[in-house]
Amino acid sequence: MQLRRIAAILVVPIMLIACSDDGSSSTSTDSVATTEAAPSTDAPATTIAPLAAATFTVQPGTEQIAVLGAEPGETLFVRGATPAEGVVDEQGSLLFRNLEPGDDYLVQSAEATSEPVTVGSPTDVPDQSLYEEQPLLPAGGFGYITTRDGTTLSANVILPGPADAGPYPTVVEYSGYSPSNPNSADLAALYTSQGLAYVGVNMRGSGCSGGSFRYFETAQSLDGYDVIEAVAAQPWVLDNEVGMVGISYPGISQLFVAATQPPSLNSITPLSVLDDSYRSTLYPGGILNTGFAVDWTQDRMDQGKPFGQGWTQERADQGDTVCADNQLLRLQNPDLVAEIDDNPFYSSELGDSLSPITFVDRIEVPVFLAGAWQDEQTGGHFPAMLPEFTSSPHVYVTLTNGLHTESLSPPVARRYMEFLQLYVGKKVPDLSAGSGIASALGGALWGVSEFGPFENRFEGMTYDAALAAFEAEKPVRVLLEQGGNAAYAPGTPEPNTVVEFDAWPIPEAQITEYILDDDGALRSDGTGTGTSEYTAVADVEPITFYDGTNQGGGNGVWRAGVDYQWEAMYDGNGVGFVTDPFTTDTLFAGSGSVDLWIESSKGDADLEVTISEVRPDGTEIYVQSGWLRASHRALDEAASTDLRPVQTHLEADASTLPAGEFTAVRVELFSFAHPFRAGSRLRLTVDAPGNSRAIWVFDTITDGETVTIAHDADHPSRLVLASVPTPALPPAPPACDALRGQPCRPYVPAFNGG
Repeated sequence: MQLRRIAAILVVPIMLIACSDDGSSSTSTDSVATTEAAPSTDAPATTIAPLAAATFTVQPGTEQIAVLGAEPGETLFVRGATPAEGVVDEQGSLLFRNLEPGDDYLVQSAEATSEPVTVGSPTDVPDQSLYEEQPLLPAGGFGYITTRDGTTLSANVILPGPADAGPYPTVVEYSGYSPSNPNSADLAALYTSQGLAYVGVNMRGSGCSGGSFRYFETAQSLDGYDVIEAVAAQPWVLDNEVGMVGISYPGISQLFVAATQPPSLNSITPLSVLDDSYRSTLYPGGILNTGFAVDWTQDRMDQGKPFGQGWTQERADQGDTVCADNQLLRLQNPDLVAEIDDNPFYSSELGDSLSPITFVDRIEVPVFLAGAWQDEQTGGHFPAMLPEFTSSPHVYVTLTNGLHTESLSPPVARRYMEFLQLYVGKKVPDLSAGSGIASALGGALWGVSEFGPFENRFEGMTYDAALAAFEAEKPVRVLLEQGGNAAYAPGTPEPNTVVEFDAWPIPEAQITEYILDDDGALRSDGTGTGTSEYTAVADVEPITFYDGTNQGGGNGVWRAGVDYQWEAMYDGNGVGFVTDPFTTDTLFAGSGSVDLWIESSKGDADLEVTISEVRPDGTEIYVQSGWLRASHRALDEAASTDLRPVQTHLEADASTLPAGEFTAVRVELFSFAHPFRAGSRLRLTVDAPGNSRAIWVFDTITDGETVTIAHDADHPSRLVLASVPTPALPPAPPACDALRGQPCRPYVPAFNGG
């Protein structure tokens, strides 16, 4: 099995938040013309000629009206419940967004008018005939799916065998990358090798699909509903039900689509996702991530341009007129990067709709979710939404240290394949294809090919017995020390230990508190004294790495044996606090809180907090970080806990630090699970953002300010973590730089001694 160009498919997403809509729909109630003027007592009546019938095409949709074939540069007006106006682009197109649902909308120029049209509501449900009458390539191949507003989405169907040998259990991948490109359907082999039919569909405004692109606006999620129903209606689909698959962007899309509750969706498998667009990746702690987050957004804009994906131009050149016509609304795509820059604060009205944590409670199908704490793209904030899947009958979660592709690694894939075959395939799992899949992925993603076995755990059982056994297992599985298993090459994505729990956050967790003290001490009891001070610097570099080919080699960070360059803090530019050596093996698992009393010489400060393990051999292993702009410190008290502070990030709540006094701030430490062996110490560092991720870069306000942390009886600065029962661990710790996503360096105490 060959998986070509796999890295391009796995490039991952970031969500956009607090975005105002593009300027194509400003409100205007000025009348352009009337069919007849009323008589006047002061002057002779004047007759105004009626408007001519419009020659442009009007396509109403959900909260939208699209215009095609209009005169470039002409101003058009919407008349109806939401008056609006806009200027036709050079392709003759114009899109009005955010229209209130209703009847009798008109689109008019100064001289012509359309017929009345109806703008749809998100609650509208199309007639089943829309789905049953779609000819979606019964033998497999490239085609189009028509959505409720007439937009056509490009789709590529790959069957595991002849169509007449079906019906087949079927999965759908839905994103703005290139899942429908018939020349790069590499990941389809993950599914077809298990006997599953695969359907890759491009979102509107991407690939050969029609429409305009805005990240997960309502129309895009409802398109997903239509895709599920159209695919499920095909005669080659087993039981007329489908599951959803995908990592990153097509993983996140599953959460949005499942929340619309398509009746023919039977399960979802979101891998390497995020929970909160603002807090997780784009503005962690209120600080803009100009590295991966903004770069990814710019890539989406570039690929959303007319023929922005090269394969679409090739199809059009070969005679695909639908693909060519579907590029006509692309100039209506909003400038998403500008919107990010213009919206540094959270807006519930906009941000909630783009943050899965606010709506995953509407998902009513079984869920398989996996992700990594140190994910260099989507980040490790996603576990915050796990308690919110309250309507799903089963939620299976696999959590691990590591990077963005960890959710495809063999220890995750074994359970993933079982889930797909049980819930989509409705058969006893057969993992005989697993070793071949792992070997192909291993060479492409991780540069290794030797992994643990794929065992058929349910062999000899009936389907009902296998399903019951799977569902009886604890739903939360945590992989410890992924990459550090001494039976494999260092960095191979296989864990040292696997532990299972009933839920996340872990019910058995105990709050453990450490007090900051003078001389860089981090104490488990008592009261601190004094203060610690550092000078924040703005030029802190992200962690760099050497992947064996070049420095900072993009997705090369996924490879086993990557050489990280994790620099120590400069003297005076950060402070550290270290515990005494642990006397027993200790496992911390969950989110954390770094509660500081601070003063800044400039009235604000960008803070980065990091915990690490300092080993007896003098090495230091990175564990996890958190961030906060101090002026964003206001808490959502109802959502916050001892272990997880939740800031509002509302502009109305922003406040600078008062001069001459210490102010309490709580910094959320993203979730993690890491064992500290007896003899190791836990270190907390506080400095300016930047020295914690391989790809994240921060647009910091830091400018040489002095930050002072008080840690005395009146200002008890502390670190709060969740400790859980510790499993038996291999006595020897993993080699330095073996743990995936966790750089290692020689331990250098901070200038304050910690």
